[in-house]
Amino acid sequence: MNNIKVSPFVKWAGGKRQLMDRILERLPQDFNNYYEPFVGGGAVLFELKPQKASINDINKSLINSYKAIRDFPEEFMLHLNYLDSNIPDEGNKYYYGVREKYNYKILLDEYDVELAALFVFINKHCFNGLYRVNKNGLFNVPYNNSKRGSYEESNILQISEFLRNIEITCVDFEIACEKAEKGDFIFLDSPYAPLNDTSFTSYTKEGFSLESHIRLSKLFDKLTDRGCYCMLTNHNTELIRELYSNKGYMIDVFDVKRMINSKADSRTGKEIIICNY
Repeated sequence: MNNIKVSPFVKWAGGKRQLMDRILERLPQDFNNYYEPFVGGGAVLFELKPQKASINDINKSLINSYKAIRDFPEEFMLHLNYLDSNIPDEGNKYYYGVREKYNYKILLDEYDVELAALFVFINKHCFNGLYRVNKNGLFNVPYNNSKRGSYEESNILQISEFLRNIEITCVDFEIACEKAEKGDFIFLDSPYAPLNDTSFTSYTKEGFSLESHIRLSKLFDKLTDRGCYCMLTNHNTELIRELYSNKGYMIDVFDVKRMINSKADSRTGKEIIICNY
Protein backbone atom coordinates (compact mmCIF):
# COMPACT_ATOMS: atom_id res chain seq x y z
CA MET A 1 0.00 0.00 0.00
CA ASN A 2 1.11 3.60 -0.57
CA ASN A 3 0.64 6.94 1.18
CA ILE A 4 -1.22 8.75 -1.61
CA LYS A 5 -4.40 10.28 -0.15
CA VAL A 6 -7.37 9.99 -2.47
CA SER A 7 -11.15 10.06 -2.14
CA PRO A 8 -13.93 8.89 -4.51
CA PHE A 9 -14.54 11.14 -7.51
CA VAL A 10 -18.26 10.27 -7.59
CA LYS A 11 -20.99 9.92 -5.01
CA TRP A 12 -22.38 6.40 -5.26
CA ALA A 13 -25.52 4.83 -3.84
CA GLY A 14 -24.49 2.09 -1.43
CA GLY A 15 -21.05 3.61 -0.89
CA LYS A 16 -19.20 2.10 2.04
CA ARG A 17 -17.99 5.17 3.94
CA GLN A 18 -20.45 4.50 6.77
CA LEU A 19 -19.14 0.96 7.20
CA MET A 20 -15.49 1.80 6.60
CA ASP A 21 -14.34 1.31 10.19
CA ARG A 22 -16.17 -2.02 10.35
CA ILE A 23 -14.59 -3.11 7.07
CA LEU A 24 -11.08 -2.04 8.06
CA GLU A 25 -11.19 -3.88 11.37
CA ARG A 26 -12.21 -7.05 9.53
CA LEU A 27 -9.52 -7.00 6.83
CA PRO A 28 -7.33 -10.09 6.54
CA GLN A 29 -4.05 -9.55 8.36
CA ASP A 30 -2.12 -9.91 5.12
CA PHE A 31 -3.06 -10.55 1.50
CA ASN A 32 -1.55 -10.56 -1.97
CA ASN A 33 -3.62 -9.07 -4.81
CA TYR A 34 -6.81 -7.07 -4.24
CA TYR A 35 -9.96 -7.67 -6.30
CA GLU A 36 -13.12 -5.56 -6.32
CA PRO A 37 -15.61 -6.79 -8.96
CA PHE A 38 -18.28 -4.20 -7.99
CA VAL A 39 -16.06 -1.16 -7.48
CA GLY A 40 -18.75 1.56 -7.61
CA GLY A 41 -17.37 4.80 -6.18
CA GLY A 42 -14.26 3.02 -4.91
CA ALA A 43 -14.42 4.11 -1.25
CA VAL A 44 -12.77 0.91 -0.01
CA LEU A 45 -10.27 0.84 -2.89
CA PHE A 46 -9.13 4.41 -2.19
CA GLU A 47 -8.96 3.76 1.55
CA LEU A 48 -6.79 0.64 1.19
CA LYS A 49 -4.73 1.85 -1.79
CA PRO A 50 -3.38 -1.64 -2.58
CA GLN A 51 -0.25 -1.87 -4.74
CA LYS A 52 -1.67 -4.74 -6.79
CA ALA A 53 -5.34 -4.57 -7.65
CA SER A 54 -7.96 -5.44 -10.21
CA ILE A 55 -11.18 -3.44 -10.17
CA ASN A 56 -14.33 -3.97 -12.19
CA ASP A 57 -17.90 -2.79 -12.60
CA ILE A 58 -20.66 -3.61 -15.08
CA ASN A 59 -21.50 0.10 -15.37
CA LYS A 60 -19.73 1.03 -18.60
CA SER A 61 -19.90 4.79 -18.00
CA LEU A 62 -18.38 4.45 -14.56
CA ILE A 63 -15.50 2.32 -15.80
CA ASN A 64 -14.96 4.72 -18.71
CA SER A 65 -14.50 7.47 -16.13
CA TYR A 66 -11.95 5.48 -14.13
CA LYS A 67 -9.95 4.90 -17.31
CA ALA A 68 -10.25 8.51 -18.47
CA ILE A 69 -8.96 9.80 -15.12
CA ARG A 70 -6.12 7.27 -15.17
CA ASP A 71 -5.03 7.92 -18.76
CA PHE A 72 -6.09 11.52 -19.55
CA PRO A 73 -6.50 13.46 -16.29
CA GLU A 74 -5.71 16.90 -17.75
CA GLU A 75 -8.16 16.52 -20.64
CA PHE A 76 -10.79 15.16 -18.26
CA MET A 77 -10.44 18.21 -15.99
CA LEU A 78 -10.60 20.62 -18.93
CA HIS A 79 -13.97 19.18 -19.96
CA LEU A 80 -15.25 19.21 -16.39
CA ASN A 81 -14.02 22.75 -15.74
CA TYR A 82 -15.91 23.94 -18.82
CA LEU A 83 -19.11 22.30 -17.55
CA ASP A 84 -18.69 23.71 -14.04
CA SER A 85 -17.81 27.25 -15.15
CA ASN A 86 -20.92 27.62 -17.29
CA ILE A 87 -23.59 26.79 -14.72
CA PRO A 88 -25.99 29.79 -14.60
CA ASP A 89 -27.68 31.07 -11.45
CA GLU A 90 -30.73 29.02 -12.38
CA GLY A 91 -29.06 25.75 -13.30
CA ASN A 92 -32.11 23.58 -13.90
CA LYS A 93 -32.26 23.97 -17.69
CA TYR A 94 -28.47 23.74 -17.96
CA TYR A 95 -28.37 20.45 -16.03
CA TYR A 96 -31.00 18.84 -18.24
CA GLY A 97 -29.11 19.99 -21.31
CA VAL A 98 -25.94 18.32 -20.03
CA ARG A 99 -27.92 15.19 -19.17
CA GLU A 100 -29.38 15.14 -22.67
CA LYS A 101 -25.90 15.42 -24.21
CA TYR A 102 -24.67 12.60 -21.98
CA ASN A 103 -27.55 10.35 -23.06
CA TYR A 104 -26.99 11.22 -26.72
CA LYS A 105 -23.36 10.11 -26.49
CA ILE A 106 -24.51 6.89 -24.78
CA LEU A 107 -26.82 6.22 -27.74
CA LEU A 108 -23.89 6.80 -30.09
CA ASP A 109 -21.68 4.52 -27.96
CA GLU A 110 -19.15 7.33 -27.54
CA TYR A 111 -17.31 6.27 -24.40
CA ASP A 112 -14.56 8.88 -24.39
CA VAL A 113 -13.04 11.49 -22.08
CA GLU A 114 -15.85 13.98 -22.71
CA LEU A 115 -18.42 11.37 -21.68
CA ALA A 116 -16.43 10.73 -18.50
CA ALA A 117 -16.64 14.43 -17.63
CA LEU A 118 -20.36 14.54 -18.41
CA PHE A 119 -20.84 11.47 -16.22
CA VAL A 120 -19.08 13.02 -13.23
CA PHE A 121 -20.88 16.35 -13.70
CA ILE A 122 -24.37 14.82 -13.67
CA ASN A 123 -23.35 12.58 -10.76
CA LYS A 124 -22.43 15.63 -8.69
CA HIS A 125 -25.53 17.58 -9.74
CA CYS A 126 -28.24 14.92 -9.66
CA PHE A 127 -30.42 13.87 -6.75
CA ASN A 128 -28.28 12.12 -4.08
CA GLY A 129 -25.71 10.91 -6.60
CA LEU A 130 -28.19 8.23 -7.67
CA TYR A 131 -27.34 6.44 -10.91
CA ARG A 132 -30.63 5.30 -12.45
CA VAL A 133 -31.44 4.54 -16.06
CA ASN A 134 -34.61 3.82 -18.01
CA LYS A 135 -35.30 0.67 -20.05
CA ASN A 136 -33.18 2.10 -22.88
CA GLY A 137 -30.18 2.62 -20.59
CA LEU A 138 -30.55 6.42 -20.52
CA PHE A 139 -29.88 8.40 -17.35
CA ASN A 140 -33.05 9.94 -15.88
CA VAL A 141 -32.27 11.31 -12.39
CA PRO A 142 -33.43 14.91 -11.72
CA TYR A 143 -31.35 17.96 -10.77
CA ASN A 144 -30.30 18.59 -7.15
CA ASN A 145 -30.09 22.41 -7.53
CA SER A 146 -26.38 22.44 -6.68
CA LYS A 147 -23.84 24.74 -8.34
CA ARG A 148 -20.83 23.36 -6.50
CA GLY A 149 -17.74 22.33 -8.42
CA SER A 150 -17.54 18.74 -9.63
CA TYR A 151 -13.94 17.93 -8.76
CA GLU A 152 -10.77 18.84 -6.90
CA GLU A 153 -7.70 19.03 -9.12
CA SER A 154 -5.29 17.55 -6.59
CA ASN A 155 -7.60 14.61 -5.94
CA ILE A 156 -8.01 13.81 -9.64
CA LEU A 157 -4.25 13.93 -10.19
CA GLN A 158 -3.62 11.67 -7.20
CA ILE A 159 -6.30 9.23 -8.35
CA SER A 160 -4.72 9.19 -11.81
CA GLU A 161 -1.32 8.37 -10.34
CA PHE A 162 -2.73 5.66 -8.10
CA LEU A 163 -4.71 3.99 -10.91
CA ARG A 164 -1.71 3.66 -13.24
CA ASN A 165 -0.86 0.23 -11.83
CA ILE A 166 -4.45 -0.93 -11.40
CA GLU A 167 -6.20 -3.29 -13.83
CA ILE A 168 -9.62 -1.86 -14.75
CA THR A 169 -12.28 -4.00 -16.45
CA CYS A 170 -15.96 -3.92 -17.34
CA VAL A 171 -17.03 -7.57 -17.37
CA ASP A 172 -19.26 -10.00 -15.48
CA PHE A 173 -18.26 -10.36 -11.83
CA GLU A 174 -17.32 -14.02 -12.24
CA ILE A 175 -14.93 -13.18 -15.07
CA ALA A 176 -13.46 -10.37 -12.97
CA CYS A 177 -12.43 -12.93 -10.33
CA GLU A 178 -11.08 -15.63 -12.63
CA LYS A 179 -7.43 -14.86 -11.88
CA ALA A 180 -7.85 -14.66 -8.11
CA GLU A 181 -5.54 -17.07 -6.29
CA LYS A 182 -4.89 -18.33 -2.79
CA GLY A 183 -3.97 -15.44 -0.50
CA ASP A 184 -5.74 -12.78 -2.61
CA PHE A 185 -8.44 -10.57 -1.06
CA ILE A 186 -11.78 -10.12 -2.83
CA PHE A 187 -14.13 -7.39 -1.58
CA LEU A 188 -17.66 -8.03 -2.87
CA ASP A 189 -19.96 -5.02 -2.61
CA SER A 190 -22.63 -6.24 -5.01
CA PRO A 191 -25.82 -4.36 -5.93
CA TYR A 192 -28.17 -4.44 -2.97
CA ALA A 193 -30.70 -7.22 -2.60
CA PRO A 194 -34.08 -5.47 -2.28
CA LEU A 195 -35.52 -5.17 1.20
CA ASN A 196 -38.58 -6.80 -0.32
CA ASP A 197 -37.16 -10.06 -1.67
CA THR A 198 -39.85 -10.29 -4.36
CA SER A 199 -38.65 -7.11 -6.10
CA PHE A 200 -35.35 -6.87 -7.98
CA THR A 201 -33.99 -3.71 -9.59
CA SER A 202 -30.51 -2.36 -10.27
CA TYR A 203 -28.65 0.76 -11.34
CA THR A 204 -27.90 -0.71 -14.78
CA LYS A 205 -30.35 -1.79 -17.45
CA GLU A 206 -28.87 -5.29 -17.23
CA GLY A 207 -30.11 -5.60 -13.65
CA PHE A 208 -28.87 -7.80 -10.82
CA SER A 209 -31.42 -10.57 -10.48
CA LEU A 210 -32.18 -13.19 -7.89
CA GLU A 211 -30.18 -15.59 -10.05
CA SER A 212 -27.24 -13.15 -9.93
CA HIS A 213 -27.27 -13.17 -6.13
CA ILE A 214 -27.38 -16.98 -6.11
CA ARG A 215 -24.52 -17.09 -8.61
CA LEU A 216 -22.52 -14.66 -6.48
CA SER A 217 -22.99 -16.84 -3.38
CA LYS A 218 -21.66 -19.82 -5.34
CA LEU A 219 -18.67 -17.74 -6.46
CA PHE A 220 -18.04 -16.83 -2.81
CA ASP A 221 -17.93 -20.56 -2.02
CA LYS A 222 -15.59 -21.27 -4.95
CA LEU A 223 -13.20 -18.49 -3.96
CA THR A 224 -13.25 -19.81 -0.40
CA ASP A 225 -12.29 -23.27 -1.66
CA ARG A 226 -9.52 -21.64 -3.68
CA GLY A 227 -8.01 -20.16 -0.53
CA CYS A 228 -8.98 -16.54 -1.20
CA TYR A 229 -9.98 -14.11 1.53
CA CYS A 230 -13.52 -12.89 0.79
CA MET A 231 -15.63 -10.15 2.35
CA LEU A 232 -19.18 -9.41 1.18
CA THR A 233 -21.50 -6.55 2.13
CA ASN A 234 -25.22 -6.14 1.42
CA HIS A 235 -28.58 -5.40 2.95
CA ASN A 236 -29.38 -7.65 5.87
CA THR A 237 -32.25 -9.51 4.18
CA GLU A 238 -33.64 -13.00 4.53
CA LEU A 239 -32.30 -13.86 1.07
CA ILE A 240 -28.73 -12.85 1.86
CA ARG A 241 -28.76 -14.65 5.20
CA GLU A 242 -30.10 -17.82 3.56
CA LEU A 243 -27.42 -17.76 0.86
CA TYR A 244 -24.48 -17.49 3.27
CA SER A 245 -25.65 -19.14 6.51
CA ASN A 246 -24.60 -22.56 7.78
CA LYS A 247 -21.30 -22.46 5.90
CA GLY A 248 -19.00 -21.42 8.72
CA TYR A 249 -18.73 -17.81 7.52
CA MET A 250 -18.46 -14.90 9.97
CA ILE A 251 -21.64 -12.82 9.74
CA ASP A 252 -22.11 -9.40 11.41
CA VAL A 253 -25.02 -6.95 11.16
CA PHE A 254 -24.83 -3.16 11.62
CA ASP A 255 -27.19 -0.19 11.65
CA VAL A 256 -26.74 2.30 8.78
CA LYS A 257 -28.35 5.46 7.43
CA ARG A 258 -30.00 5.29 4.01
CA MET A 259 -29.64 8.68 2.34
CA ILE A 260 -31.30 7.69 -0.96
CA ASN A 261 -34.73 7.13 0.53
CA SER A 262 -36.87 10.28 0.31
CA LYS A 263 -38.88 9.34 3.43
CA ALA A 264 -37.06 10.39 6.59
CA ASP A 265 -38.53 7.53 8.63
CA SER A 266 -37.16 5.03 6.10
CA ARG A 267 -33.59 6.30 6.19
CA THR A 268 -32.30 3.76 8.67
CA GLY A 269 -31.56 0.12 8.02
CA LYS A 270 -29.20 -2.74 8.62
CA GLU A 271 -26.31 -3.99 6.56
CA ILE A 272 -24.46 -7.25 6.75
CA ILE A 273 -20.75 -8.08 6.47
CA ILE A 274 -19.82 -11.66 5.66
CA CYS A 275 -16.23 -12.96 5.81
CA ASN A 276 -14.84 -16.42 5.05
CA TYR A 277 -11.86 -16.02 7.39
